Amino acid sequence: MASATAVAAALLVLTACGGSGDGNESPLVGIGSGADGGTGAATDGGPDEGTLENPTKNGGVNGNAPKDGTAFQKLPKAGTMAAAARFVNGYTPCDPVSRTPADGKPSEGPDTGFGPAFSVTEIGYCGRRGITTIALIKDPKAFQTAFKAQVDAKKGSGNPDSGIVVGQDFAMGSESSDAMSALLQPQAGLLMLNCHADFNPPSGYRKEPALVKGCVLTDYYKD
Repeated sequence: MASATAVAAALLVLTACGGSGDGNESPLVGIGSGADGGTGAATDGGPDEGTLENPTKNGGVNGNAPKDGTAFQKLPKAGTMAAAARFVNGYTPCDPVSRTPADGKPSEGPDTGFGPAFSVTEIGYCGRRGITTIALIKDPKAFQTAFKAQVDAKKGSGNPDSGIVVGQDFAMGSESSDAMSALLQPQAGLLMLNCHADFNPPSGYRKEPALVKGCVLTDYYKD
């Protein structure tokens, strides 16, 4: 089992790899942060916060998502790690969430594997078929800028049809490509941040402006 550092780092190299969907792939999914630069430090609203049945409790998932905003502003918003995990668990197993991965090795801090430029404030781990990493993000534009810089540094290598799945204020990476596919279902309301210059999805898939020039939000993924 990968260490906390390795898992977090794997989230940041997901654009260079694909998955077979057998649950043993490298991390392929992530999620981004809020248009208002949420801190991710809101108080946990209890067992129903962020669930599909009660999505707006204490600003839980979708609590601050406008109906007529941009594609990014319409993405789910969590506010806390508990709410983010409950939302993810609605589409792929993520219960319970922990500060340490299943191998029990502690995280080295909120910026483990990401670096300060990614504006990550908290990391949680969950999953049954492989480690799923959830990151809460303070500044969404900073996160997207850092992600684009990483993609650009690869100079065109990696999978142009892959990226990182984003909500408003949380990001998720998983060792299972099934988890990524589940979170890109229309009912989940999440989109993938893709910053590859060669990304060209088939007609009918979304290709919305992201917060950073050169990146888009899309519902298309191919491993």
